[in-house]
Amino acid sequence: MNKELYYELSECRLCKSSSLINVISLASTPAGNNFLTLEEKENGIEPIFPLTVNICDECFHLQLGHVVNPDHLFKNYHFVSGTSRVNVSHFDDYAESIIDKFSIKAGSLILDIGSNDGTNLKSFQRRGMRVLGVDPAENVAKIANQNGIETLPEYFTKDLALKIKEDYGQPALITSHNVLAHVDDFSGVMNAIKLLMNDNSLFIFEVGYFMDVYKNLWFDTIYHEHLDYHTVSPLKNFFETIGMDLFHVNRVDIQGGSIRNYVQLNNGINQTHSSVNELINDEKDIGLQNIDKIRKFQLKVDESKSELFGILKKIKDNEKSIAGYGAPTKSTTLMNHFDLNSSIIDFIIDDNELKQNKFSPLLHIPILSKEKLAQEPQPDYLIILAWNFAESIIDKVKKEGVFKGNFIIPLPSPKIIKGK
Repeated sequence: MNKELYYELSECRLCKSSSLINVISLASTPAGNNFLTLEEKENGIEPIFPLTVNICDECFHLQLGHVVNPDHLFKNYHFVSGTSRVNVSHFDDYAESIIDKFSIKAGSLILDIGSNDGTNLKSFQRRGMRVLGVDPAENVAKIANQNGIETLPEYFTKDLALKIKEDYGQPALITSHNVLAHVDDFSGVMNAIKLLMNDNSLFIFEVGYFMDVYKNLWFDTIYHEHLDYHTVSPLKNFFETIGMDLFHVNRVDIQGGSIRNYVQLNNGINQTHSSVNELINDEKDIGLQNIDKIRKFQLKVDESKSELFGILKKIKDNEKSIAGYGAPTKSTTLMNHFDLNSSIIDFIIDDNELKQNKFSPLLHIPILSKEKLAQEPQPDYLIILAWNFAESIIDKVKKEGVFKGNFIIPLPSPKIIKGK
């Protein structure tokens, strides 16, 4: 393990308490999105990092125990939002609902932090808004700019916020989708956002919701890009300490279970919605402030591993072949912790061209395009590694007629879905 590329967290990212307690320990992995070229695979240089989760004993915020250098994770990124029909539809519905709910006027500036290929901003642009993206992944920001979505290939900081305010004006809406769990300097980014806001401004961000992870055993959403595993109670307390108000929270289905958080300045115009306290009470009731209960999560993960292995062993004992479908970042955690290596999975199909003809982190399983499925001999089973999109993937594969075998869903409870 290369300690120059990571450090061990010593204080809570939200409340700064030093009382951090380990509750989850998973197999060490490389960066989950670090898919390798053939040359990189043969060179054998692949840093791996500890993968543990700590809870703050003061505010109950969950966070990784070790932080990997963000340049190692994000500067050459392989995820693009536009390859997922589910994402595209989600962002379009999101833009429509937010513009309508808050009566955002045409021509208003919409700023998206961690804007990726601009899929979210494109939905606002089509509705007459001015748009600006910020994303440190230079290769992905280039795609966005080529597609007409102005994107700054930088990390979002106080200095950049001041520059945006001077060059572009004050945004009516600042958004972020499944990005702020990736930010080490969370308070710094939030204070930078605050600089861009007035009493009428909105900051709306979506992050994965640990309640869904906990209830559904979606442990593979734990990986090095995700530094934080958010719940409402610590967020509410945090925003109060910096003069901001979390006034409304929606649960949404995207990414297997997320929360959409609505934030304004303390003297903002929106009334606090009952959803905030309702979710805080739900979190207490289910045990998300109980260290012993969260530790039992790991035991359930191990039980699921044993159950899946029983299914896979029976398939392999019958001399049947298995391929994977989907190579999301979470698949690195799933495959490494569950030992889903090349003796089990022959290859993985992914629709993202940036990942095709590369190899999965550490286990080095080839990533191919879906045309491979139509070639003989076809695999007998497809294990859906992008399980949160399982329904749409199975529907697409069946409609296109490229696969006639059966499907395996690994989480939360492993199961086989019959094909044709």
